[in-house]
Amino acid sequence: MPDIPYILSALAVIMAVTFALRAVPFAVIAPLRSSALVNYLGAHMPVGIMLILAVYTLRNVSVAPSSLVPASVALAVTIGLHLWRRHALLSIVGGTAAYMVLANWVFG
Repeated sequence: MPDIPYILSALAVIMAVTFALRAVPFAVIAPLRSSALVNYLGAHMPVGIMLILAVYTLRNVSVAPSSLVPASVALAVTIGLHLWRRHALLSIVGGTAAYMVLANWVFG
């Protein structure tokens, strides 16, 4: 069994690290809010992530109509919703729903 001073010093280190891990984000957030880079990434990352997801999703689509049509319609729905509303979550959910309906019930 470890000595009491050893246990207390280990607890002190654990508490200090836990406090630092919880306090550092609040200390760092103020400079980040005024950063031009963070504002740029906040404006452009959703579209970039959607583009990466679209390419990743479409990489295995075959030219068979049962595969190509649902993917093409879902891609058009996603792009249309994003151009119409500029809301990433709505675009992703709408495109996913369109794909799932077409792939499972229309062509499934």
